[in-house]
Amino acid sequence: MATTTKRADFEAVFPDLVVELLAHAQKYGLPENAMEWFQKALNVNVPGGKLNRGLSVPDTGLALLKKPLTDEQFKHLSILGWLTELLQAFFLVSDDIMDNSITRRGQPCWYRHQGVGLIAINDAFMLESGIYLTLKKHFRSHPAYVDFVELFHETTWQTELGQLCDLITAPEDNVNLDNFSMEKYIFIVTYKTAYYSFYLPVALALHYLQLATEGNLRQAHDILIPLGQYFQIQDDYLDAFGDPAFIGKIGTDIQDNKCSWLINQALQRCSPEQRKVLDTAYGRKDKELEAKVKVIFNELKLEKVYKEYEEKAVEELRTKIAAVDTSEGLTKEVFESFLAKIYKRTK
Repeated sequence: MATTTKRADFEAVFPDLVVELLAHAQKYGLPENAMEWFQKALNVNVPGGKLNRGLSVPDTGLALLKKPLTDEQFKHLSILGWLTELLQAFFLVSDDIMDNSITRRGQPCWYRHQGVGLIAINDAFMLESGIYLTLKKHFRSHPAYVDFVELFHETTWQTELGQLCDLITAPEDNVNLDNFSMEKYIFIVTYKTAYYSFYLPVALALHYLQLATEGNLRQAHDILIPLGQYFQIQDDYLDAFGDPAFIGKIGTDIQDNKCSWLINQALQRCSPEQRKVLDTAYGRKDKELEAKVKVIFNELKLEKVYKEYEEKAVEELRTKIAAVDTSEGLTKEVFESFLAKIYKRTK
């Protein structure tokens, strides 16, 4: 039995969702040029990434049922997966504007496409609205319909709280390392990343299969949030120490003044002399200054610090997974598959 969803099968569900959203817009007499604009906004911003969040919904369904999904289950879980990708697209279009980013997934950011500019703000709103239009069309009669709506609203709110903390803690045009702390960092990664990237896909599958008991949701939360934190810490580590040939991009966290795990670890360990270098070199668009920061990261042996952290974090996660109570339909395989994808990854 297949334990993961084929990407091509998952991707085949998306065009129908685009047709449905366009048909809904057409009911209001939206002019043809606006229809074409919305269609392009959907097709440029929603598919094309790794699709890990979206694929995790049907994958979780497979892990929970331990048998092949019916055609209807696959379709519904894939639709819920695509709604997580719509949510992701809404966040990324908005985030790129706030960060004044240049590229996304190897292409110009949506707001940098010819003629788009700040119209992208409204496009982001429309991507978000597409979530609720699609939920209503496909799940209004499902027992968990209200739970789906509330889960997407709550997860959006949580992610926006994390984004707020990130934006005011580490603005690119005002470098002040006194603003950084591990407490703020953990808040940012928990709310900006862990909830929508890890908890949301599993919670959606649990609700769809009507296995979302209080105990199952609590267990999922208590494993997936620390797992999401570990994922982001690993991402920060790879940004500075990973091989760009494997990662597919050159790390920019140092130059972008990111409140990353590495800089927070460095601030806890550095000497007064090293702190002076960090204060003058971190968060500057200058490769020579970036290199000075990396020298200090190496002097402080942060690669070793990370590897020690990783082993401890993974041991704790494995202990939690081993203790999962499966009496209400939850399975350990749900979490083991997530951890297997992340542990020791190089990209």
